[in-house]
Amino acid sequence: MDEEIQFIKAETDEMMDLSVIHLKKELIKISTGKANPAMLQGIMVDYYGTNTPLNQVSNINTPDAKTITVQPWEKAMLEPCAMAITYANLGLNPQNNGEMLIISVPPLTEERRREMVKRAKHEGEEAKIGIRNARHHGINEIKQLDGLSEDLAHDAEEDIQQLTNKHAKAIDEVVNEKEVDIMTV
Repeated sequence: MDEEIQFIKAETDEMMDLSVIHLKKELIKISTGKANPAMLQGIMVDYYGTNTPLNQVSNINTPDAKTITVQPWEKAMLEPCAMAITYANLGLNPQNNGEMLIISVPPLTEERRREMVKRAKHEGEEAKIGIRNARHHGINEIKQLDGLSEDLAHDAEEDIQQLTNKHAKAIDEVVNEKEVDIMTV
């Protein structure tokens, strides 16, 4: 019985860890006014009729803090890559020099910074929902165990609540760190 409880707690912990990892990946995409290749993560390019991630058809680099360069492996892909970046609605305007795309990351206004902080906090709330769902799943699994005493069930539920609190605190720290990063000029 104890093994089953430990397995449920480990599974719940892993699900909560995945929520935190997902949050970190989403926050990378939020602009801080500094160039970061991860800002282009998730952009899909029409590569000869197939939607392909931008980073699989080109090299993406940051030569300085305000510039991103995208160099497609085939010159014919310059225009589709530029269109994909423009349509991604990231507020980036790629310039084509015939060899590569040069993207100047615009400095953020105070208003835009506040919008980015709101977006970061929203992503944090979404991650907390994922953690609460994992907690709910774990508690339900414990309740479904046959022959489990009330004391053991209560202790296991408290352990899962402690995991929830630990992960919620981690999410708050990640979001606060991103907020500081966004608001730093």
